[in-house]
Amino acid sequence: MRRSAQNRLGIEDDAMVNKVLTANRLGDGISVWLDASGNWVESLQDAFIARHAEAVAALEATGKRSFDANEVVDVNVVDVEEVDGVLRPLRMRERIRAEGPSIAYAPGYNGLAGPKIVAA
Repeated sequence: MRRSAQNRLGIEDDAMVNKVLTANRLGDGISVWLDASGNWVESLQDAFIARHAEAVAALEATGKRSFDANEVVDVNVVDVEEVDGVLRPLRMRERIRAEGPSIAYAPGYNGLAGPKIVAA
């Protein structure tokens, strides 16, 4: 007999939540997501979406290999929703990671959009 999982509110939920694999690139700390080709990309919108338990297990295995190879750190499978074709993390922490810093971080730094050229 299959047991139901409980959601954040403790309510039984049989539906599988969409998940993606995220990490921070070891070389520069930038947030990255695993795409369908097994590459780490800087855009959540390019991430591979796991829609069943076997796909989640494959994501976890890939994340472990990348961590062991010193490519990434802080590897996590996170819940996402897809609204009008746009991926959005369910947790606020992951939304901030996906969208970049929530405050002015450093002169010329524009989140994942990359640095701006700042005149000295």
